[in-house]
Amino acid sequence: NTIEFSGALHATIAKQVLLKNPSNYTLAYNVCLVGRDAHDFSLTKGSTVIIPAGRQGFVNVEFTIRFLHPAEAVLLLISNKVDGIDGATMAFSLKAEVKSIEPLAIIRCRSPCYEL
Repeated sequence: NTIEFSGALHATIAKQVLLKNPSNYTLAYNVCLVGRDAHDFSLTKGSTVIIPAGRQGFVNVEFTIRFLHPAEAVLLLISNKVDGIDGATMAFSLKAEVKSIEPLAIIRCRSPCYEL
C-alpha cells in the first residue's frame, strides 16, 4: 500500500491511516518511520496505537515539503502483545512530491546593472 503526499513547496500535508480490528482482542502497535527521507515525515499522535476489539484506530502522518526532489519512506506498524495476542506487522510506502511552487514573498529592488 502506498500513501501519497503531494502539494506546493513548503506546504505541510497530513494523512490518516485507518486501522480496523475485527478480532475480539485488543491490538497494540509501535509505529516507526524508516528510509531515506524518514526524518521529513512525522507522527503527530505519538508512536503507539491501541485498537480495542471490534473498533478502529488511526495513525496520523505529516510531511512538510522542503525540497524539490521526491521523498520516500516506509511507515512500519509492529505489533505488541496485548491479551497474549499478536497482530500482523504492517508496512506502508510513503511517497511525496512537489506539485507546484508558490513564492513565499516577492522582493523588488533597483540597482544599476553595470558601472565602470
